[in-house]
Amino acid sequence: MKKHLLILLFAVLAALPACAQSFTLKGRVTDSNGSPVELCAVAIPAQGKVTMTNLKGEYSISGVSADSVKITYSMVGFKAKTRVLRRPKGKMNLTIQLQEGTELAEVAVMQERRQTGQSEKLDIKDAKAGPSVTGNAVEEMVKMQAGVGSRNELSSQYNVRGGSFDENSVYINGVEIYRPFLVRSGQQEGLSVINADMVDRVEFSTGGFDAKYGDKMSSALDITYKKPKKFEAKIDASLLGGGVYIGFATKTFAWQNGFRYKTNRMLLSGGDQKAEYDPRFLDYQTYLTFEPNKRWKIELLGDIADNRYNFTPQSRETTFGGTENSKSFKVYFDGWEKDIFRTYFGSAAVTHSFTENTKLQLQGSIFFTNEQETYDIQGQYWLQETGSETGMEDDLAVGTYSEHARNYLKANVKSVKLTFQHKTKKHNWLAAFTYKNENISENSKEYEMRDSAGYVVPHTGDRLDMIYSLNAQNELKADRIEAFVQDSYRFSSKGEHAFFTLNYGVRFAYWSFNKESIVSPRVSLSMAPAFNNNFTFRFATGLYYQAPFYKELRDTITTNGVTIARLNDKVKSQRSIHFIAGMDYRFKLANRRFRLSTEMYYKLLGNLIPYSVNNMKIVYDSKEQVSGHAFGLDAKLYGEFVEGTDSWITLSLMQTRMNIHGNSVPLPSDMRYAINVFFTDYFPGTTRWKMAVRLSFADGLPFGAPHRDLGQEPYRAPAYKRVDLGLSYRVLENKSIFRNIWLSFDCLNVIGSNNVNSYYWITDVTNRQFAVPNYLTGRTFNGRVVLEF
Repeated sequence: MKKHLLILLFAVLAALPACAQSFTLKGRVTDSNGSPVELCAVAIPAQGKVTMTNLKGEYSISGVSADSVKITYSMVGFKAKTRVLRRPKGKMNLTIQLQEGTELAEVAVMQERRQTGQSEKLDIKDAKAGPSVTGNAVEEMVKMQAGVGSRNELSSQYNVRGGSFDENSVYINGVEIYRPFLVRSGQQEGLSVINADMVDRVEFSTGGFDAKYGDKMSSALDITYKKPKKFEAKIDASLLGGGVYIGFATKTFAWQNGFRYKTNRMLLSGGDQKAEYDPRFLDYQTYLTFEPNKRWKIELLGDIADNRYNFTPQSRETTFGGTENSKSFKVYFDGWEKDIFRTYFGSAAVTHSFTENTKLQLQGSIFFTNEQETYDIQGQYWLQETGSETGMEDDLAVGTYSEHARNYLKANVKSVKLTFQHKTKKHNWLAAFTYKNENISENSKEYEMRDSAGYVVPHTGDRLDMIYSLNAQNELKADRIEAFVQDSYRFSSKGEHAFFTLNYGVRFAYWSFNKESIVSPRVSLSMAPAFNNNFTFRFATGLYYQAPFYKELRDTITTNGVTIARLNDKVKSQRSIHFIAGMDYRFKLANRRFRLSTEMYYKLLGNLIPYSVNNMKIVYDSKEQVSGHAFGLDAKLYGEFVEGTDSWITLSLMQTRMNIHGNSVPLPSDMRYAINVFFTDYFPGTTRWKMAVRLSFADGLPFGAPHRDLGQEPYRAPAYKRVDLGLSYRVLENKSIFRNIWLSFDCLNVIGSNNVNSYYWITDVTNRQFAVPNYLTGRTFNGRVVLEF
């Protein structure tokens, strides 16, 4: 017995060195042309070891030997590769060649692409996963990011780090996109120009972005449409709208088409206002690419949108205030509103590749919009205090108001852009020259009459004045020239253990209307340190301008109660100097991948044009340009909270101020805090049932009475609170002609929050004012079916 035990002991001792034996694998990763693939992830998944290739494509990784050791190589844009080593030991060499491809799902599980610039790549599948109010999936995903604020679920517009809605640039395939000008509420907004079914890549920057992005101060959203590789189709229908997508391709030709329909009638009908709603929003888009050979590529992109909003109010009853100070606002209406927003957009591009690394592109685009906003609405109102000590309803204000508008606007913007790109092993040079021609004509007439207890407000005693009256007949014809040059330079430290990416560039613009030239230098640096390549540190600074466009130019002069709007050619570009420091940390918890991102920022603002916001309408006052600042902290935790699904949590803290009329006041977009949660999960034991939750909790914005000097906004709206829940069931998967069939059920605004959108102001004959809240949508249910072919 002792002899057997001794033999067993010696066998175990002899095996221990073999079990603990380590190995070191070195090698090089190249593409199909033999060029090095830098920053490729090389991993030993079973042992939790990960490294990255240097700028020469070289790598070195150590592990513990076993009967078989699996090595994975993954990089976004390439097909992942796996190699199995049999009982590896000592020093070994292995060269790997990766093929270009799009096996993104496998790559994502192993390694996320490192963010080396100021633009974050957002996963388009996340945009489609959750419950949707607007049908604008990309913007709904953007609004859930750190540093982004939106307090209106009906709108696709958003604020970024204290900026206004107008300070965000949007690009599709390198062409800047414009929105309708006259939209003043989320109810009027139709479908966004971005069709999520046609999107391949989404990049979003909340500040410190590259010189290639235009003259906006707050953010840049860069959309790239996909090229289908084979036939694919999708049909979706819901109580809020639907759409059809078809794409197909040959070796040289790819074409995708998308048609969408949206109606928010069901959302609007559940509020405190009884009315006949007839909103109809239609959109058709097409994207075609033709590549006869490796040297030439032709692209055509087109969009036609017809958005109509018809509204006939009947009555409204709103209760607001606290328990001891509750008030009731009742209105009986007569009248109607009819709005039409027709937009047409098209672009054509021809790209010639001299080599694989040198390209020249000529691109032309045209945007045209024909907008009409007309309404005649009269209301008889009673404002009563229902929480008085007597227990009776006391009349605070009784009267009549009448609102009238005949607003018409036509605009077209034509542009020609020449872009040159050249890549080397360490540099990526990009330069472009753009010429734009802008034509806008406006004919607007608005007025609002108030009668309180038989007296017209404002009451002067000697004449009849409207509380608000506006006339505008303006025409803008101008040319704009833009140019930029930038370079992304990748390098490493001695020993090639720390990796750096330096992006630097300068942008120039000239506008013929105000004869202004602006120069915008920008630089950013990212570093993956040698001590831990799971960290990335980022720094960025730059001078950013908000070049004035039509809305910023409108200057008003009021005489005898009548306001005339004219274009002010003395307005200069608003200015913002960005200082940003950020960090990304990638880690695994319970063998699931996570990424923690944080950014601190300070924006020094100059030449600000003061503005006020009512619902989604921004009114500028260009008589005086002021200074200000914004600073804050953004944080985002992204990862697999549940295995196989992506979720995230964001936290934003911010303070903004502007100096106006000798006072320091918050900007209208001063959202001091915001928390967003997007969470996805599968039901236990199955992947057929899926759940997605969107949660938003954000600070209220400053506000004040209308038609007063800007800067007098002493109040702050209540916090915005909203939870949307979506449940999806996969009926079929890869059966017959169907790739997937999904049935979905959404509960929108689960907690039934009365979120305030804006305020309607009541003024009595003594000039007392009462703010009556206008609430957003209540709890609503939506059903949806999706067929994927």
